[in-house]
Amino acid sequence: MDLRYSESEERFRAELRAWLLNVLPALPPKPSGEEWHARRTYDTTWQRMLFEAGYAGIDWPRAVGGREATPAEQLIFLEETERAGAPYVGVNFVGLLHAGPTLVAEGSDEQKARFLPKILRGEEVWCQCFSEPNAGSDLASLQTKAVRDGDHYVVNGQKIWTSFAHVADYGELLVRTDADAPKHEGITWLILPMDAPGIEVRPMRTIAGSREFSEVFFNDVRVPVANRVGDENDGWRIAMVTFSFERGTAFVSELLSSLRMLERLADLARKIPRADGTAWDDAGIRRDLGHLAADFDALWALTKRNVTQAARGTGVPGLGGSVFKLHYTEARHRMGDLAMRLLDRSSLSLEDQETAEHVRGWLHAMSMTIAAGTSQVQRNIVGERILGLPKER
Repeated sequence: MDLRYSESEERFRAELRAWLLNVLPALPPKPSGEEWHARRTYDTTWQRMLFEAGYAGIDWPRAVGGREATPAEQLIFLEETERAGAPYVGVNFVGLLHAGPTLVAEGSDEQKARFLPKILRGEEVWCQCFSEPNAGSDLASLQTKAVRDGDHYVVNGQKIWTSFAHVADYGELLVRTDADAPKHEGITWLILPMDAPGIEVRPMRTIAGSREFSEVFFNDVRVPVANRVGDENDGWRIAMVTFSFERGTAFVSELLSSLRMLERLADLARKIPRADGTAWDDAGIRRDLGHLAADFDALWALTKRNVTQAARGTGVPGLGGSVFKLHYTEARHRMGDLAMRLLDRSSLSLEDQETAEHVRGWLHAMSMTIAAGTSQVQRNIVGERILGLPKER
């Protein structure tokens, strides 16, 4: 892509920047971390504001209610909302960044008409019911079963690490519909109503003390066959479409946030006393900060390439998403370790507001090389599908 922005793109930036400057001061304070229903209201209210201003579904086709922005406009939108400190998608992230784009690519006309407008308007929140206690990185080993019974599937089993299940209206659900087929061929992708009888949601506490994840249990849960996306037993292919969005574009806001956090970490290094000076006097600290800045800058360029390739093709991000996800999460790990080294004993406390974000960031980074496919899985994808190395047995 042309890395320079055109006049029309700069006009888009100016209009967006002016809108953000006008609406952000009127937003109420963000609710605290454990006020989940208040957080849902806050996040969905922001989504409705984006929709009414014409910024919802910035890269979605106009035919399904999006803006159909150019790749450059999509990236300008992410840049400007992060720069202005606008709310993140929050509890809406599965619907807006995973499920919605999957329905755009693979859903029926009826499914698009039913679900996409409500996602864009912030009226319905989605969660992801993919991982299981014994099927995380090896997701194709999932055992949650769905048996056809007339116009419904009857679902039994368990999911885990389900983000925002306790405030979600719908879930993207992978189930096994053919126990005798090879494991990748007997899976189906369903739209799950989270209020269906037989669903039990149990929130889990993370290492950081938050409860955004849940276990979800299914006991004879009936899901309409009309909620199947794609054909029966074709769910693994549909899931790969979902993962391409999850790895290819869903982390972009995280990257931009990390760039700002790295700047604040560098500012902190200039203040923290060390011997007769500050931590900034340590050439090793400056070198590691510089390497991370270069990594994040390169990843931003890779993002532009991935988004442009997707726009020129089917609209689905390609294998570059795995390259991005692997390198970004590993770099994010290194930034967390550098922050802990820099903070020294201050890293043991979450009391100081200036340092607490880096401690929480370090804890968050631990999960990032696992979420959306582990680093080991990404290395396999890069080795086999990009470099052409032999597949594992």
